[in-house]
Amino acid sequence: MTVPTIRVENLGKLYQIGERDSYRTLRDTIVRSFQRSHRKSEEHIWALRDVSFDVYEGEVVGCIGGNGAGKSTLLKLLSRITEPTEGSFELRGRVSSLLDIGVGFHPELTGRENIFLSGAILGMKKREITKKFNEIVKFSELERFIDTPIKHYSTGMWVRLGFAVAAHMEPEILLVDEVLSAGDAAFQKKCLGKIDEATGQGRTVLIVSHNLKAITDLCERCLWIDHGRIIRSGGTQEVIVAYLESTQPQRTSGRIEPDMHENPNADALFCQVTIVNATDQHVTKIFFGETLRIMIQFEVVRPVSELRIAAGLERHQDGITVAMVHNNDDPTSTLHNLQPGVYSLQVETKIPLSPGGYSINLEAKPGTGIPRAGRNWDVVRRAIDFNVEEFTKQGEGVPSVDGVIRPSSKWRLTGKESQ
Repeated sequence: MTVPTIRVENLGKLYQIGERDSYRTLRDTIVRSFQRSHRKSEEHIWALRDVSFDVYEGEVVGCIGGNGAGKSTLLKLLSRITEPTEGSFELRGRVSSLLDIGVGFHPELTGRENIFLSGAILGMKKREITKKFNEIVKFSELERFIDTPIKHYSTGMWVRLGFAVAAHMEPEILLVDEVLSAGDAAFQKKCLGKIDEATGQGRTVLIVSHNLKAITDLCERCLWIDHGRIIRSGGTQEVIVAYLESTQPQRTSGRIEPDMHENPNADALFCQVTIVNATDQHVTKIFFGETLRIMIQFEVVRPVSELRIAAGLERHQDGITVAMVHNNDDPTSTLHNLQPGVYSLQVETKIPLSPGGYSINLEAKPGTGIPRAGRNWDVVRRAIDFNVEEFTKQGEGVPSVDGVIRPSSKWRLTGKESQ
């Protein structure tokens, strides 16, 4: 039977609100005792409670949840930064924790000196650091500044150097907190690539992040923590969908409420959006491969010489806009010289969306050649939600594969090769 690299059993951490571990004078103790006598009970909070899970060699497991859910507390316990109140955990192998990039750096020392200092703090031997020094510097992209005291570094440069050192430690277990958000987009991509490389080499990774796309790209399995407890554990996509549905209850009516307009004083305002079937009935789901029919109702408040309507399809899984349709894409559909009143607009498109949850974002744009500056145009985010189901109307199953869309294709067997 395979033994897990990370085993967590009934782990819990209790904090006392307002508690300080620093030295107190006799006066502080007397005052504190007096305050306690006037309290009905001490105020405590479980940052983590009854958390149990296993992670095996080569697995990369994500951990998601809202602020204060207990995610960072979990990694601090596993990194032995703080002690658990109850429960236990076991880690098999050398551990590297990317919880707070640059911890242990000395501002008066150069980048070169801090590489050796930080590497030693992380458990690397001098010969290991020397062997990997050039690779660390190259990854950080700080060759020109490596002999400059890091007190002159920007925050981004600190992040680059700190991640480069920790990522090249080659541990069996890598614990990663929300540290990638500090770098620029290119460096974040580079860091994610390094983590992916580590998992490809059989290392075990537990990563905490609010970046759901990164979790989706890196992790096959995911934990959802809320109020210190594991709410759900399983496949990354199903856990993320459940998490998003809990934080953003489905909007299915399509009615645009006043507070949903980014600019309530727009010349044209959206009123309603619905998903309809072939007989114009309001539906909340369509089947894979089926035509998507969107009915948009909007009000022209002041005369508009030309208006363009756009509908963006946003995937719940990671918040990516997977497609955008415009009324100007259809030469027969023009919205010119619109006088005040309520109008309805229907759009049909056959985008082979992969099964899952989606939202529609709406935007009213000026016509070609009309400057946007100084004009009032309406934008509504998440006007309505809908689902794409796994089966067609005929009940024909389609295989579950990755990707945003499943374009139609034809497959033809051309022959059989001789053995």
